Amino acid sequence: MNLFAVDLRREFELEPGEEVLVETRKHWLLFVLELLPFAIIAILPLVIPTLLAIAPPLAPYADRFSIGSASGRAGLGIWFLLVWTAAWGFYTRYYLNVWVLTNMRIVEITQHRFFDREVSSVLVSRVQDVTTEVSGVLFSLLHIGNIHVQSAGTVDEFHMNGVGNPGRLRDLILSHVAEHSKSAGV
Repeated sequence: MNLFAVDLRREFELEPGEEVLVETRKHWLLFVLELLPFAIIAILPLVIPTLLAIAPPLAPYADRFSIGSASGRAGLGIWFLLVWTAAWGFYTRYYLNVWVLTNMRIVEITQHRFFDREVSSVLVSRVQDVTTEVSGVLFSLLHIGNIHVQSAGTVDEFHMNGVGNPGRLRDLILSHVAEHSKSAGV
């Protein structure tokens, strides 16, 4: 069993006869691009002394940022800890923000902060419109886009941004909407 797997049974209970069809989250490439600034910020203290030494007017200040001293290493450790904590927060939100499509409903789990989670669901029979949006050459080539589901419920619209293969997900949702409308005799 995966140590980091999200146990969906803790977030919502499946009804009798309900089964999970698809579980999706933001595309992994977008997550990596969101982590890139943290990598740059993490190496910044290692590069600053070299950059200061290159600029003659700032060269005398280069040894103040050196990691050769105990206080410099302690400062670097604190810096890495802060950057790691912020990056871990991004990973947590990436991993815990999930859309779950079952044969009866769509469930959107949104992690806002570490201890602030929102779970919304809409019955497939209440879905009125499913819209996908893919913009840009790179997103078109990689099949990354946004999907919006409008319903007749209290939550007007579900949004999932940066999902992989939004067209396939849209078609899957619409096929279950059609299946439910046929079984309801609409």
